[in-house]
Amino acid sequence: MLQCTAVTQVPYAEALLALATMEGGPVHPPDVLDREDFLLCELGAHDETAQHAAHLWTADTPDDRDLWFLWSGAEAHRVHDLDTLPLCPAVLRHLPTRTVTTCAFFSCHPGPHSFSVTDPLGDLLAEQLHGEVRRLGPGQAEDDAPDATRSDTDAPRTDSSDPEPPDTEEP
Repeated sequence: MLQCTAVTQVPYAEALLALATMEGGPVHPPDVLDREDFLLCELGAHDETAQHAAHLWTADTPDDRDLWFLWSGAEAHRVHDLDTLPLCPAVLRHLPTRTVTTCAFFSCHPGPHSFSVTDPLGDLLAEQLHGEVRRLGPGQAEDDAPDATRSDTDAPRTDSSDPEPPDTEEP
């Protein structure tokens, strides 16, 4: 199923307060959120009866509760809530590879689990990123990449027109 495409602007002051007061929240909430941030619904495509939801913060607590922004409606008619919700307990087990994928949504979320939701834009960006990694080739670390900030005066001289020092012999 495709991801929902609903987008909304984050209510900055409310979100900062929620981040600052939540157990296991960030040390400095303004570093996590920008005043101009927009949130994309992370759920699978759904009808208007279900609320949209965007994950804001993964709490560092033993009870696995994350901060979610839930909303319905748009612009002046938007109704929203910031809430810490428990994680969905669903898991997808792939027996041949012995991999286990947990649902990244909150408990009792509407629609399919996160492992059944595809994000075409996210997939496209990931594909472009992997293409860049492949283009750079294996083993090329950041230190091996050309340094765009290096000035010509820092580069070693390779000009062949420089005269070589004269050969001198000692008697």
